[in-house]
Amino acid sequence: MIREWFLSESVQEALEIIRTQFAFAIWETLYATILSTLFAILIGLPLGILLVTGEKGGIRPLPKGVMSVLNTVINLLRSVPFLILMITVVPLTRLIVGTSVGTVASIVPLVIAAFPFIARLAESSLREVNPNIIEMAQSMGATPLQIVVKVMIPESVPSLISNASIAITTILGYTAMSGAIGGGGLGKIAINYGYYRYKYLIMIAAVILLILLVQIFQSVGTHLAIKTDKRLKNR
Repeated sequence: MIREWFLSESVQEALEIIRTQFAFAIWETLYATILSTLFAILIGLPLGILLVTGEKGGIRPLPKGVMSVLNTVINLLRSVPFLILMITVVPLTRLIVGTSVGTVASIVPLVIAAFPFIARLAESSLREVNPNIIEMAQSMGATPLQIVVKVMIPESVPSLISNASIAITTILGYTAMSGAIGGGGLGKIAINYGYYRYKYLIMIAAVILLILLVQIFQSVGTHLAIKTDKRLKNR
């Protein structure tokens, strides 16, 4: 069977599909990944801040019931497998974008799946901030908002960037899975040709491109995290 993959006809067909369809598929994948990550950060980062500042002993404690609901919702959304989540939120996707199929439609479940993950990553990054720095800011009369904006976030930038690179590579993997129920991009090509039509060379090419994209995002994130880490600059 493997020998059939490398027959001249199979190779020619694979090359033709790669030439005509892969450029647009890469664009769809990047479009869905980057846009979903941005929306997920807009929702997840404030939630991560609330998880740290609103806890008992935080700089702006919230009622225990509010924190319990917030933690429960985040944990529930994180525990739902992505494919099941995509199917579950189909009515919401149709309501927001008018369809449940395509690259734009896949952004809705991607954001819903990613923002709880990003909230936990942001929470982890913010907890790494030295408590003494926060106490110093409080003693100088800084408001909770000022502490968050001028102390906690700047101090945790390297960790936030590193975790953002983890988040974007995770979302990139989700975009591949979204091809199973109508999402676009490289995942759609891999499933349509590799799974349904047994064109394994095309599937392998799509997987290799996805791996390369993951490596690029991860390398850029690691580089930026190192560049912004003041501890490394002071060595």
